[in-house]
Amino acid sequence: MSENEQTDVCADGAPRPGKLKKTIVMVGMMGAGKTAVGRALAARLGVPFLDSDQEIELAANMTIPEIFSRDGEAFFRDKETQVIARLLKEEQGVLSTGGGAFLAERNRKLISDQGIAVCLQADLDVLWNRVKHKDTRPLLRTADPRATLSGLYEARVPIYGLADLSVQSDGVSSIEEMVDKVLEALKARPDVLDWK
Repeated sequence: MSENEQTDVCADGAPRPGKLKKTIVMVGMMGAGKTAVGRALAARLGVPFLDSDQEIELAANMTIPEIFSRDGEAFFRDKETQVIARLLKEEQGVLSTGGGAFLAERNRKLISDQGIAVCLQADLDVLWNRVKHKDTRPLLRTADPRATLSGLYEARVPIYGLADLSVQSDGVSSIEEMVDKVLEALKARPDVLDWK
């Protein structure tokens, strides 16, 4: 849906927050809720939802674990940057990125130049509870996935702190409550969202 097609109410009848001026890029650890919250945020704003991991899988006709296994992480990261750059240029909306995307300086610059980074922060226990039963995380295919997640968490949290905005995901709030929190944080950024 283009900017001109936005209506003044959400699908649930609630007033639409305002017109989007820049793509909102969801960043943070695996399991933080970037996809679920990003999809709900896009619906609330009446804008497209994009997922960089999904776009990479479509382009490669392979899953991300298959890409990691066949071509390695460096190859995947190069493709990830290409996809993020394309998505930021093509359409304004809400873009969910993989957990490692924001770690690369080149991706942070792309996001900063063309959008806004919103980091969903969650404690390690919340993240572990969300990812421990999934086999779709190639970086956690180790002998001790909890320890691996902990190491990733310690290394990545300072970099996620560079995001334009941060919103705490407590593991208790509903997806819609998380959308409310993101929108509240975005009120500090009139360059992103035109509030009515």
